[in-house]
Amino acid sequence: MTAAIEVREVVDSTQDEVHAWGESGRPHGSALLAREQAAGRGARGHRWASPRGGLWLSVLVRPRSAAAAEVLSLRAGLAVATVVERLPGVPPVRIKWPNDLMLADRKVGGILCEARWRGEAPAWVTIGVGLNVTNELPAELRAGATRLGEHTRPPEVEPLARAIVEALLPLADAPPQLTAAEQRAFERRDWLRGRRLAAPEAGLAAGVSADGALLVRTAGGMVEARAGSVALA
Repeated sequence: MTAAIEVREVVDSTQDEVHAWGESGRPHGSALLAREQAAGRGARGHRWASPRGGLWLSVLVRPRSAAAAEVLSLRAGLAVATVVERLPGVPPVRIKWPNDLMLADRKVGGILCEARWRGEAPAWVTIGVGLNVTNELPAELRAGATRLGEHTRPPEVEPLARAIVEALLPLADAPPQLTAAEQRAFERRDWLRGRRLAAPEAGLAAGVSADGALLVRTAGGMVEARAGSVALA
C-alpha cells in the first residue's frame, strides 16, 4: 500500500489539523505533511521549531483498544527508527523514553501521540513525527541535536514520510501490551538503559515494562514511572 499524504506549505500545527480531521470523521491513515510549522509543539506543550528542510508529519490512527493506545508512542518510535535506519550510512537510532529519537547521542527527532477519547475508548490518536533532516537548528539546541543530513545523503522528505506512514498504520491493530519481541527491540535501542536518573525517579534506568512504563531501579526497589520528564543525574 502506498500512503496518501496531504502536503501543505505552512500550517500552524499538523497535530491540530489532524485532530480536526479526526473530529470530522476522516478515516484511519489520513496524514498531513507540512514543509513548515508556525506553531509546532512537542511533549508537554513545548515549542517545536519546525522550519523548512525538516519532516513535520501527523497521522490519524484509530486504535482498537484503550490499552493499545497507551503503548502507541513506544511502538511508533520503534517503527520510525526502523525506517530511518534504512537510509544508507545512518548509525543505529536509539530511543530515549518516552518519545525522543537519538542519533549518535544527539536528538534527531521525536514522537508525539495525542489521544481524543469518547467515554472509555480512544476515538482516535494523532501520531506526530518530527525529524531534523536539513533544517536549521535553533542555536540553543545545536549542542544536543543533530540532523539526518549530517549522517547520510539528505533524503527526500516526501518519500521518507510515506515510508513512515506505512510503518505506523499497522500499529492500530497491535495487541494491548508490547510483545516480547517488541520489548527486545526496544532494549536494543534503549538510550536510557543503565544511565543514572534524577527524574522522573532517582535511580538507574532499567528498561520498560510491557505496558510502556519506564523501569527505574531505586534504593527501595524497582519503580515504574508512567509520566514526567527524564533528567539524567
